[in-house]
Amino acid sequence: MPRIEHRDPPEKNFHGRGGYKISNILFPLRVFLVQSSETMATNFVRRTTRILVLNPNSSASMTHGLEEAIHSMNISQSTEIYTYTAPPESPGSINDGNDLLASTDVVYKNLTSTGILKQYDAVLVACFSVHPLVSKLADFDGTFSKLAVTGIFEASILTCLSLLRPHGKWGIVTTGKFWEDHLAKGVNNFLGSDSQSENAKFAGVESTGLNAGDFHGGVDPAIVRKKLIEATRRLLARGNVECVVMGCAGMAGLEEIIRSVALQEYGRERGNQLLIVDGIRAGIRLLEQMVQNRRTFQGS
Repeated sequence: MPRIEHRDPPEKNFHGRGGYKISNILFPLRVFLVQSSETMATNFVRRTTRILVLNPNSSASMTHGLEEAIHSMNISQSTEIYTYTAPPESPGSINDGNDLLASTDVVYKNLTSTGILKQYDAVLVACFSVHPLVSKLADFDGTFSKLAVTGIFEASILTCLSLLRPHGKWGIVTTGKFWEDHLAKGVNNFLGSDSQSENAKFAGVESTGLNAGDFHGGVDPAIVRKKLIEATRRLLARGNVECVVMGCAGMAGLEEIIRSVALQEYGRERGNQLLIVDGIRAGIRLLEQMVQNRRTFQGS
């Protein structure tokens, strides 16, 4: 009778600029079929999903904040998560349209010159915006054609729409004033609507007046808390808001502040039911599903 042995390969650390190991990587289980003679066949029985969470600004502290949010997730053992921080030439904080274009140029050149995306099944662009990198990587003809790509902005929209009740609304709390119009138009464009159209489910965007870097040591935490509370209160006042999106990757981990406002404005029961969406976690969940769906429905 043949003898079957189940062996786990040794753990592996991933270091370097292109990625950072978030959790222990579980390599594909191999089943070794040992024949009674000297031959041995190896059968592949499980495939992993490798996701790169890409921070398009050059702030290592912001990337660390993303890693903390990822650590808190209950991720499938077959999913490997890595992070990427943009080269120093990219803006330290993306605060307007010029920063979006500059970060796109720097990161895209780095990705294409190093070819590191060949190592991954999916990429999450971790900037809450209509970031040009999302479409550039998704539409790239050839090298990255098998790559599943989304941004935390797009992933948050899809997550909210899947969670809302029929008459519920969702909205965004973000950083500076620039983003109010940028994100509102971006929502309509993503959903295939005219930029000036009314959306019955979208309550709109409220800004804190801060920038992304302020959430990681740039400003007194008490001021950050005060500004975020004020913006959240204005958003909830728009009526029947069931889902609030944290409209900046730098807000990861600040759910408690938004929850505290909901408890004050809605009361304990309804306040605890408010859905608070972190784009990083929403994006990882969406990409896991995208990769599996591609493997299921796409030709080889």
